[in-house]
Amino acid sequence: MSLTPSPNSPAELTKPAPISLGEAFRFWLKLGFISFGGPAGQISIMHQELVERRRWISERRFLHALNYCMLLPGPEAQQLATYLGWLMHRTWGGVIAGVLFVLPSLFILIALSWVYIAFGEVPVVAGLFYGIKPAVTAIVLQAAHRIGSRALKNGWMWAIAAASFAAIFLGNVPFPLIVLGAAIIGYFGGRLAPDKFTTGGHGTAKKSFGPALIDDDTPPPDHARFSRWKLLRLALIGAALWTLPMATLTALFGWEGTLTQMSWFFTKAALLTFGGAYAVLPYVYQGAVGHYGWLTPTQMIDGLALGETTPGPLIMIVAFVGFIGAYVHPVFGPDQAFVAGALAATLVTWFTFLPSFLFILAGGPLVESTHNELKFTAPLTAITAAVVGVILNLACFFGYHVLWPKGFAGQLDWPSLLIAIAAAIALLRFKRGVIEVLLGCGLIGLGVHLLH
Repeated sequence: MSLTPSPNSPAELTKPAPISLGEAFRFWLKLGFISFGGPAGQISIMHQELVERRRWISERRFLHALNYCMLLPGPEAQQLATYLGWLMHRTWGGVIAGVLFVLPSLFILIALSWVYIAFGEVPVVAGLFYGIKPAVTAIVLQAAHRIGSRALKNGWMWAIAAASFAAIFLGNVPFPLIVLGAAIIGYFGGRLAPDKFTTGGHGTAKKSFGPALIDDDTPPPDHARFSRWKLLRLALIGAALWTLPMATLTALFGWEGTLTQMSWFFTKAALLTFGGAYAVLPYVYQGAVGHYGWLTPTQMIDGLALGETTPGPLIMIVAFVGFIGAYVHPVFGPDQAFVAGALAATLVTWFTFLPSFLFILAGGPLVESTHNELKFTAPLTAITAAVVGVILNLACFFGYHVLWPKGFAGQLDWPSLLIAIAAAIALLRFKRGVIEVLLGCGLIGLGVHLLH
């Protein structure tokens, strides 16, 4: 089925025919390979394809699902795909949509991570990364600006953002405590000053693209109706899907084993990703770089660059972290470094995304029971404001390691500074795409590196 916009008015269009699971499978597979551009770009692609072109779901139902996904920890674009797949084709539809959104990027990142660790010292590769690293710093600054322009609407939000920046920059306060503190402030602030702690979702539908397969007045299908028995069953299945691999890893490698600790660490990370991938990156670098030493600050920056240039959610940088950590500290011996890296990348992806599936499959029926706007957003509003300060600290962290690679005692890397400024201007002033900026800066870096 390949519907194209009709020259007729939306009212004259006919309702699309039911979609088979096979047809949906092909669409979600295609989406997994073209989902570049971060959450905003991925959500835009889904809206264009599913709401405007194919009319599988109405804009109002699409936005209602998106608003729910924005409240959750985890990658909202992947969760939205899971939600829509579940709504159309039950549990297996959601699983297929969510898995295919992630799977291509997992395979691509395993391959790129191996190329990076095996050939990263080759002059051409080193030169490309020399230019990409300053661009990554500018991209993180752009993320802080983008989220801040939406979240910092009053003095309360600015104060929370400033406090979170000071807490992590000056006090090295763990990211989970910052999230918890912001949530508590938001909870009480929402009661004492509700006008300061309210924030809109993605609005309401303002345009009709014609009758949709799942329209505004389409009642929730049977599988989307809330049931305590279904919720309990799902909770038990989810617990088993987490416990069995974790118990196996503990039995084989011990609780302190690299793979076990990675799985536990990224389970916690999955529950702290309020605000998207950029929000959890500080937590990842605090743990993976500072606490466990799985990779260096430079490798963390390079991993973010690779994550930006591959399809799928940016949080897939966890696959890079897992691969590098297990490759450098192989659990099967030096001859099996690649196997260890690939296994680690797969495991951390599993433990990072498992909660996202459970949130959607468990919460979907509750969301479908009402089409009203969700109102319990005050804690999330405060968390989002705190995330701005945390991301700004991440930009400082990256900037320090890129511009002063030998520390403040060394010299400022002027070419890197100029590349970073150029990337920031391209992103913020001229609104150029992330991939375009990374490629341009990579080529400039290659030229500078080869000239030295």
